[in-house]
Amino acid sequence: MKLPALVPLFACAALFAPALLAQAPLSSEEKALSFESLFNGTDFAGWEQKGNWVFEDGAIFRKEKGGGLVYKAKPIPDDFELRFEWKISEKGNSGVYYRPGQYEYQVLHNQGHPDGRNPRTSAASVYYCMPPAKDATRAQGEWNQGRIVCKGTVIQHWLNGEKVVDFDYSNPKWAAEVELLRVRGGTLSARGAFLSLQDHGDLVWYRGILLRTIPPSEKLESDNITPAEVPEVMVEKEKKFVETKQAAEREKAKK
Repeated sequence: MKLPALVPLFACAALFAPALLAQAPLSSEEKALSFESLFNGTDFAGWEQKGNWVFEDGAIFRKEKGGGLVYKAKPIPDDFELRFEWKISEKGNSGVYYRPGQYEYQVLHNQGHPDGRNPRTSAASVYYCMPPAKDATRAQGEWNQGRIVCKGTVIQHWLNGEKVVDFDYSNPKWAAEVELLRVRGGTLSARGAFLSLQDHGDLVWYRGILLRTIPPSEKLESDNITPAEVPEVMVEKEKKFVETKQAAEREKAKK
């Protein structure tokens, strides 16, 4: 009797091996700037999660509910640059939290999710604080390049090579934006958080997450670029939100 051909052992191993995270080598520029990759390419060492994040096609994929993916190896430096790529499902919502409280680089399908109607909560915004200057997202389903640069009191968000947020929060012209985020639960001067990728109930992919500390000698000045205009109906809702929160704070202070 003729025996069936055996599948080579290495082929069997490949069939059952877990998907790994593709790690593109650091560029010469990234090496010169002392970037480090936050993934080792084989597992989630240094990260905490509930098992709902997996490696898929060379990326980190939030496949089901269970909470965020948090980098606990070390907190984000006070002055830093973070580079990453992201892709979101249709009508999807996620975000990158990099400082304490409600301090978020918004990840969003602008055209499909209700948050996309308000620039202040659209992709690449400092969520519920500073709108991007423009919508620089790529077509839904394509990879987007995100970048966060923070030094001192300057915050910059980049999207697909364009600087869309750049402001110095100590500048009095941004007092309303600073207060809006504060009453929501984020203090712009706060430091020392762990990087967190948000599970907002939607499918989302991340890859190429690189981090570096910005040295004291490296200068970073803000252009205080003009953010996109928030529709008046949204502005009125925000004003009511702030007034309600402030009133609650006053009542609490009396007790």
